[in-house]
Amino acid sequence: MRAVQVTSFGSPPELAVVELADPRPDAGEVVIDTRAAGVNFPDLLVTGGTYQNLPPLPFVPGKELAGVVTAVGPDVRTPGVGTRVAAQVEHGAFAARVAVPAANAVPVPDGVDDDTAAAMGMGYLTAHFALARRAALREGEDVLVTGANGDVGSAAVQLAAYLGGRVIAYARSEEYADHLRRAGASHVLTGDAGTLRDRVRELTGGAGAGVVIETVGGEVFRQALRCVAWEGRLVVCGFAGGEVPAVPAGHVLVKNLAVLGLQVSDYRDREPETMRRVQGELMTAVGGGRIGVPIAARFPLGEVAGALEFVRKGRRFGKAVLSLR
Repeated sequence: MRAVQVTSFGSPPELAVVELADPRPDAGEVVIDTRAAGVNFPDLLVTGGTYQNLPPLPFVPGKELAGVVTAVGPDVRTPGVGTRVAAQVEHGAFAARVAVPAANAVPVPDGVDDDTAAAMGMGYLTAHFALARRAALREGEDVLVTGANGDVGSAAVQLAAYLGGRVIAYARSEEYADHLRRAGASHVLTGDAGTLRDRVRELTGGAGAGVVIETVGGEVFRQALRCVAWEGRLVVCGFAGGEVPAVPAGHVLVKNLAVLGLQVSDYRDREPETMRRVQGELMTAVGGGRIGVPIAARFPLGEVAGALEFVRKGRRFGKAVLSLR
């Protein structure tokens, strides 16, 4: 089978499309014939050698895929051969065939195409767990989303509105404003992060945001923390800006606020049934037209380096997808 293989970490990494042996399913696994794979910011960190969980070299990158089950291991009853599914993996998605635990293969409804099913995995699951599980968003709360034009940020804007929040989106440029308003943002802020607290307070009657979904790190994190309302919750979803900030504990204390972390892959490994349920709910919402999944660009497998560079540049709205059909 054809697969992308990384032989050396770097920015850019040394990688190539190679021929590898087809996987065979072990007990409890299924093999998926990949039709599409999403390309995410964490793929840059993995291939660059800076992610928290790095596979040994050489390896096949990629964390999300969609396709058709072509083989099942012993004792697997569902999903069966021929079922369209989507799956989340630690690495290995950029390949024509992938073996995954059957518990991690979620059926895809007829109303969701392969590209969309692959593209909505990591970003939308991260956003949902951040809002519903970690922050316990309540209907009517103000939600500030930083890095709102990114994959997790744009998903969080949509899902926060879908779950009943009033969304304030903070993006790197005004060029994303129309996209974000269509996604559900009540307000879109851009420009200097140093004025973010004053602008958010003005929009919230001086109270601040009950929930902050923070994806950027650095100075944006420091300013976003000042936007949190009394007894509010800030969920750390990543550091797209490159700087991992320190948390000022005194500010956390005096405002009775909570700073919460989220590594969504832990739910895949620790609570696979919860992950399946949430992913199934999202699939149903997308299939019913209640949530949209914008796709910015599609690349063939042989142009994976271009897809990674496209994500690295960041000036986009929507996901990059590898097409393997």
